[in-house]
Amino acid sequence: MFESIHMPEGAHLLFVAAVFVVAGLVKGFVGLGLPTASMAMLSLAMTPANAAALLIVPSLITNVWQMRPWSTLGAMLRRLWRMQAGVVIGTLAGAWILGAPAGTWAAASLGVALIAYAAWSLSGARASVTPRTQGWLGPVAGALTGIVTAATGVFVVPAVPYLQALDLTREELMQAMGLSFTVSTLCLAVALQSNGAASADLMGSSALMLAPAILGMGLGQWLAAKLSPRVFRQCFLASLLLLGGHMLVRALTT
Repeated sequence: MFESIHMPEGAHLLFVAAVFVVAGLVKGFVGLGLPTASMAMLSLAMTPANAAALLIVPSLITNVWQMRPWSTLGAMLRRLWRMQAGVVIGTLAGAWILGAPAGTWAAASLGVALIAYAAWSLSGARASVTPRTQGWLGPVAGALTGIVTAATGVFVVPAVPYLQALDLTREELMQAMGLSFTVSTLCLAVALQSNGAASADLMGSSALMLAPAILGMGLGQWLAAKLSPRVFRQCFLASLLLLGGHMLVRALTT
């Protein structure tokens, strides 16, 4: 199932749309997780490269929206430009060296990335990065994020832990993640295109998935006003931990 790079039809298309509703719900509720959740679920039924191509348009549009307010974006970009340069270099170099994410190694790498992110977040661990350290650590974190992005299609590790360590306000953190995820999405699109993994059919399917993702975000924002974000986030991370473990075990035993 989903071995073809053409747009899924019928029940396949409904499955993909449902994945993006759920992934959008996660992003609307906790402010991140659309690419992570969609990659985790879609990769159970298709190659990581195809899954990564499908998330390009929904991820790009929703993350550009998250970069607001525009009035403070320039200051945030000046603060994080070294990290973003690392993301660009790491993603493109990783794509050139590793190729499109496919096969056992890609599934195993995605499983490891999901486990690492979920375990870090569930542990409650928090690092602290001083302004003096940011000059060299930002590019390193960006480059590592880029390599993970090229290998798995997921760009939260180590970007999110690094951004959380910068002592940003909640609003600044949301904008910083929107900026970093936007750059990562654009680089991922270029990487997939360079490796022949972003066909016109897949990009068309990706555009179609924007509506389910936005619907999910609306549902997530509505639920955020009624449920405990902490409980929901823990359930989400626990699910990623299980999915990552399943993918890793499946990749290593097949």
